[in-house]
Amino acid sequence: MGLGRAPRLRRLDLGWFVRPGTETADGRPRVEPALAYLVAHRGELLLFDTGIGAADPETEAHYRPYRRPLQDALGAAGFTTADIALVVNCHLHFDHIGGNPLFARTPILAQAAELALVRDGGHTPEQLVDFPGASYEQLTGEAEIRPGVWIVPTPGHTAGHQSLVVRRPDGTVILAGQTHASASDFAAARLAATATAEGAKPPLPTLDGWPARLLEFDPRRVLFAHDASVWEPIE
Repeated sequence: MGLGRAPRLRRLDLGWFVRPGTETADGRPRVEPALAYLVAHRGELLLFDTGIGAADPETEAHYRPYRRPLQDALGAAGFTTADIALVVNCHLHFDHIGGNPLFARTPILAQAAELALVRDGGHTPEQLVDFPGASYEQLTGEAEIRPGVWIVPTPGHTAGHQSLVVRRPDGTVILAGQTHASASDFAAARLAATATAEGAKPPLPTLDGWPARLLEFDPRRVLFAHDASVWEPIE
């Protein structure tokens, strides 16, 4: 993947974990991927999420994760950690920040609300956040971090969850992280918003405020952290 002026995306497979039936809608265990994304933009390489980190024994037993080293995934794409100019975490749970300690002195962008959860304790393994050389940049809301690249707060899964919006010549792509468990869940929420706007009578799903902001970017594709499926609008 070259580093031209136009943003380019590459998905990284960083392993999987087993979500127990107590956390799924149908009550059955589900194996979910841990996906990260490379964004090549104007000569820089950005990384969205860094994989599954080591957690406490109880969490390990609960999710039974399999980890693919970030260095291996980057190497398969032709890069190393030294090539990454900027890291963005959708949130700071252990399955999204496992590779953060590989990026000492590399800027890592996170919402202030998410870092506050870490400081309060019990949110995530703190050694994955507070490692030697950690360089977090706190955001308090939406920010255009590069021309044509935005971070948009998308709270819900955690108070400081954020998504990455990337303008591309062939249409805008949104890296939505864990805003939803799946592309199908995102599609259902999008359709609920349409039904509400078109005057459907209640009861209807309760809607968050932030999806409307994401849709203002007119996304052509929305990608997720734990689902390999991709949401695309109905033409």
